[in-house]
Amino acid sequence: MRKLLKIFWFLTKLGLFFGVLGLAMVYALYKHYEPELPSVDAIKEYRLQVPLRVYSQDGKLISVFGTKRRIPAKIEDIPEKLKQAYIAAEDSSFYSHYGFDIKGIMRAVWQIVTTGKKQGGGSTITQQLTRNVFLTLDQTWTRKIKELFLAVKLERTISKDEILELYLNKIALGHRAYGVAAAAEVYYGKTLHELTLAEMAMLAAPPKAPSRINPVTSPERALQRRDYVLGRMLDLNFITQAEYEEAVNAEDEAYVHQPVVELTAPWVAEMVRTEMVARFGDDAYTDGYSVYTTIDSEKQMAAEQAVKKGLHAYDRRHGYRGAVAHHELDENTDLEALSAQLAQYPKPGGLEAALVLEMEDEWALVRLGDGQDAELTFETSKWAVPFIDNRRVGNKPKTMADIMSVGDVVMVKRNDEGAFELSQIPKVQGALVSLNPDDGALYALIGGYDYFMSKFNRATQAKRQPGSGFKPIVYSGALDNGLHASSIINDAPIVFEDSSLERTWRPENYSEKFFGPTRLREGIVKSRNLVSIRVLQRMGVRNGRDHILKFGFNPDDVPANLSISLGTPNVPVIDMSQAYATFANGGYAIQPYLIERIDNQAGEQIFQHVGPEVCASCPEVSLAEVNAQAELMAEVKASAEVGLIDHSESPMDDDGLPVLAEDAPEQAADFIVAPRAISAENQFIIESFMKDVITRGTGVKAMALERHDLAGKTGTANEQKDTWFNGYQRQVVTNVWVGFDSPETLGRGEVGGRVALPIWIDYMKVALKDVPEWQRPMPAGVVQVPVDKDTGVMVKRGSPNSIIEYFKAGELPEKQSQKEQTDYDDLF
Repeated sequence: MRKLLKIFWFLTKLGLFFGVLGLAMVYALYKHYEPELPSVDAIKEYRLQVPLRVYSQDGKLISVFGTKRRIPAKIEDIPEKLKQAYIAAEDSSFYSHYGFDIKGIMRAVWQIVTTGKKQGGGSTITQQLTRNVFLTLDQTWTRKIKELFLAVKLERTISKDEILELYLNKIALGHRAYGVAAAAEVYYGKTLHELTLAEMAMLAAPPKAPSRINPVTSPERALQRRDYVLGRMLDLNFITQAEYEEAVNAEDEAYVHQPVVELTAPWVAEMVRTEMVARFGDDAYTDGYSVYTTIDSEKQMAAEQAVKKGLHAYDRRHGYRGAVAHHELDENTDLEALSAQLAQYPKPGGLEAALVLEMEDEWALVRLGDGQDAELTFETSKWAVPFIDNRRVGNKPKTMADIMSVGDVVMVKRNDEGAFELSQIPKVQGALVSLNPDDGALYALIGGYDYFMSKFNRATQAKRQPGSGFKPIVYSGALDNGLHASSIINDAPIVFEDSSLERTWRPENYSEKFFGPTRLREGIVKSRNLVSIRVLQRMGVRNGRDHILKFGFNPDDVPANLSISLGTPNVPVIDMSQAYATFANGGYAIQPYLIERIDNQAGEQIFQHVGPEVCASCPEVSLAEVNAQAELMAEVKASAEVGLIDHSESPMDDDGLPVLAEDAPEQAADFIVAPRAISAENQFIIESFMKDVITRGTGVKAMALERHDLAGKTGTANEQKDTWFNGYQRQVVTNVWVGFDSPETLGRGEVGGRVALPIWIDYMKVALKDVPEWQRPMPAGVVQVPVDKDTGVMVKRGSPNSIIEYFKAGELPEKQSQKEQTDYDDLF
């Protein structure tokens, strides 16, 4: 007995010795690897790699940028059954262990002893997380030891729910989906709470080998794994027998879904992406920023539809350019193979390719890329006269055979009634910019016909001649340089030998006619070129150019010669929007911007736009006063395109807004007061000119909107190479341009009022829906005086041939005597 006690005591001491030795070795290993393990703070502050998301002002998703698709989800937002599916599949004792599973480790050791090889398995969810987040995937003893130590450290640092939340957001699940929320969207196009039990179990299938075992790449193997997960959930009493049987018999309908983009605005998205990369580098793609733009989703959709409709309307007027391809069809033709080819054709602007199978005089049968057949009628195809050039078309077709042949590949689209009709991809391009005139917030922006055909942004990058759209700006300068609304300007031939121009210049009116003495107002309303030239000549090119620059144009874009009176400066559409905003808002200089705010991955706001904003009740500031805060305003100007202003080196107040210097422009609450560019009197009179353009001038088609608070100006560059409509209502400024990327004539008669104005009307019909009419009150410095229609002189009220005209107080036209009237008649 005593001998047995001695043996027992010896073994106890030996066990204690090896136990202490083991603990010492573990401690020594821990101290050895501790410098290589992440700190507690690093664990707590770990951020997921989340893509950049761009949203509209009303929260619609515009775009996602980043190689990894991940949608972070809080643990409380993850369905209980989905959490149980992962626990059942990966770590059934997750909520009871301390980071590692002794049984799993012993099982792994036994595998090594019996097979001589290190095999996978045995890792807890905590260990998998540490490996995926902080360590490598190397199958080495060193990595395994670090994994164990770090798992314990992680369990002591954050809670079980935090570990599970990080794991379910981090895990790779195949097809660039990281995290369960992204996988739900990728495989099923659903949110987490829309998943069925079978789908939740399927999402727990890929972790072992996500690139090989997922419901798209290997559906059979994934289905076997799903059923295993369901079986484990049943064993652990996570689901009932009935739930198990229903789920295990459910068919899986997974396929790769693209991110659910709620609003199409690709040029907007690219503008944001460019700015975010410039600001944050490549981290912009992975740090989980959410960018909220100023874009109004309803206006953006209306803008896209209006531009496409307008470009197709122009394109149809100039004829059909023919089939995009042709196939010889016979009884051996493989129509399925041809259908597959059709499906590969681009689908710009909602168009799709179709193969002509049969044809009669009044109809044609076509095969679409999805294998379905559709009928095209002659009635909807008879627009397709042969295209010759931009000025000429061929003879009108009489039957379908005059338009197409069997075997032709043509482009088709659905019309408003849902039927397919013949179409084609327009060669002409267009752009639209719409903004809030009070602060420059962009409502809508379209940079061309189709972004995926051409990523060039014609709204911000292209510089084109605005033509007569420049005249209100020039005439605004005239009112500040000695002219008034009834000043008489002679509309007569003129020839210039100007050294700043390349050749002798003989400008003409579009009509090629001359109308003699013309009041200033009529010069804009009737868009008389020769009147505009003489207006600029009267006030002086330097004075005129200086005034033009008050509207925010780049000085490099505005040459110092008389041609600027006809809108020859090459300027971006967005600059014209900025200029017309000054007319719409009462005379203040604002700057267009796109980004309203930026949130980080945690949902914390890290940027809020601060820029010039109209404040009628605030003390007025001038452009000179704004320049006193040069550094801040330079940042505003430099970032105007997308609204990013770096205030990192500027003192901030308690609300996170920049504190301005004492001589800086007045700051009211949370914005900078916009400086005045032109006087209220000047603005009011020019606006009255542009309202006449709408009611009785070149923009009269806009009366279709049945409003009396619209103002604007058509624009057509030389030889109809650029067409514009620039217009506004007090709350919405919209500018439309149409032309070819390589400037060429749009054709005779294709002027701003015919090409661009219909787009503006279609858009404004939506943009001004439910917006009440608004009439601007007449400024105190403006007076109404009756003048003679022909001579522009002041006459008595009620005089024949007289109208009421607006003038700045103190700048009235002189009264005219009977003798002066006789002299005037003799002169002309």
